[in-house]
Order: sequence, then structure tokens, then C-alpha cells
Amino acid sequence: MSMIRKALVSAVAAACLVVVASVSAQQDQPVYPVGSITFETTSIAAGIGVSWGNGTFSFQGKQYPISVQGLGLGSVGISKVNAVGDVFNLKNASDVVGTYVAFTGGIAIAGGVKGTLARNQNGVVLDLHATQQGVNLTIGTDGFTISMQ
Repeated sequence: MSMIRKALVSAVAAACLVVVASVSAQQDQPVYPVGSITFETTSIAAGIGVSWGNGTFSFQGKQYPISVQGLGLGSVGISKVNAVGDVFNLKNASDVVGTYVAFTGGIAIAGGVKGTLARNQNGVVLDLHATQQGVNLTIGTDGFTISMQ
């Protein structure tokens, strides 16, 4: 098995464990979104991809501008992504800031829908639905960082 394939399999396994741990830890708590997030990113990828963009995070009636930067494994293509999602497990607005590990799957050829479930070091979970424009194939894990502007 090639080194890239081993790294990709390990990354996918780690992402699945994060999702399972997140769901297990929340079983005693009500599961409902406490905020929302929208952002647009541009991605360029050839095995390992990079993305960057801006958006808005809403929590307790306030809106906060955010920046998003990311890195993905198992991606190929160039695309623009518009993401909308719900935010869970958030107590303070600043908890949304951090590095997220995400499991993503989807194919977009001149447009398509992609789903992502991500969790950061503060336990904040994002359930994102993204529409892609351009050509992009993603099978694997993604990581991205959100910062407040």
C-alpha cells in the first residue's frame, strides 16, 4: 500500500472516531443547533488541497465576521464552495474559533452538493451543507481553521 494511501486511510479512520466520540459525548445533552454559519471558499487541490474564504457566524442574535482557511487530503480540482450550516455545543461565541477535523464526501462537476461534519478542540460541532461550483473530487478528510475577523 502506498504511503499516500496509508495516510488517507489513517486520516479517514481518525475522522470517523472524532464523529463517533462527538455523538457519544452528546447523548445526555439535547441536540439542537445554537447558532448558524455561512461562508464562501475557493479551493485548489491536487491530492492535497488548500482553501480560503470569509463568512458570517451567528450566535445569540449577533453576527460575527469569520475567516476560513483549510487543508484537505484526497482532493483534486478547482472549485468555489458556498457553505451553510448549523452550530452545536457552543457556550461562548469565541468557542467557534479553532481548528476543525472534518469528514467530507462528494463529487462536484460544474456544481453539486457536499456534506461535512466537523468538530474543533472546544467540542463545537458544525453540520455543513455546501454547494460547489467547478470541478472537485473529494474522498477523505479535511481540516480547516476558523478565526474571527
